[in-house]
Amino acid sequence: MTNMKIAVLGLGIMGSGMARQLLAAGFDVTVWNRSREKAAALGDAGARVAGTPADAATGAAIVVAMLANDDVSRSVWTGEDGALAVMDQGAIAIESSTLTGDWVFELAREAVARGVRFIEAPVTGSRDQAAQGMLRFLVGGDAATIDAARPAFDAMGSALVHLGPVGSAATVKLANNFLCGVQAASLAEAIALFEKHGLDVEQAMAILFDGAPASPMVKGVGRRMLDRDYAPHFLVPLMAKDLGYAAQALADVGITSAIAQAARQRFVEADAAGEGHRDIAAIVEPLRGA
Repeated sequence: MTNMKIAVLGLGIMGSGMARQLLAAGFDVTVWNRSREKAAALGDAGARVAGTPADAATGAAIVVAMLANDDVSRSVWTGEDGALAVMDQGAIAIESSTLTGDWVFELAREAVARGVRFIEAPVTGSRDQAAQGMLRFLVGGDAATIDAARPAFDAMGSALVHLGPVGSAATVKLANNFLCGVQAASLAEAIALFEKHGLDVEQAMAILFDGAPASPMVKGVGRRMLDRDYAPHFLVPLMAKDLGYAAQALADVGITSAIAQAARQRFVEADAAGEGHRDIAAIVEPLRGA
């Protein structure tokens, strides 16, 4: 047990699982979410529910954010009632959202200017791994700061990979999600192709599941597409956002990625078709109706 105070900002699919793991490990946890009703269950589990990011971060040794995009991260950390302005000197800010490298660098500079230690720590894994404390953290930052935050990382995840200075993890995470999004988009097209040809889709997909394309992503998302199981693991609009960020990261180094843009379009179309509240596997549905 520990009385270290940790604040968690953002209680979506991932943040809520991370907060629960911190509670289970005995930390003094305060949570904040833009829509307060999402925090109620964590309040019932023993967390203090804060009214603002600043309220949550006041007095915290570590503040962890798991947010939707750059704009939300900027608002939560540095906007009105933002967390960064009230953090103690030497406290640790951990940004675990999937963000652009440009914003991560800017946030790190602002944190350091205020005497706050900063770590970027996006994750691999989704709903189930967050709920089980089995996330893998991709970490950029100072080794000593990472070591100081390790008890929190150990509670929330099963592995930590220190990739280098700030910015390293954002780059790897965007590449990771780029490849995942491309696989999901191409898989949706393949399933729609099989169905429109009247094939035994289970039989056809068994070929893919047992062959060279059979990544964990293809197996997991493909199974959900076949079962029409769209309970959220990773939401459609978040993958659209990540593919857009990945395309920009590639463009920043002179690589024009038609692949990222084409895959992103599948997620944009699914969102527009009303699938935005569902798992990324739901991108197959507009193709089934095409």
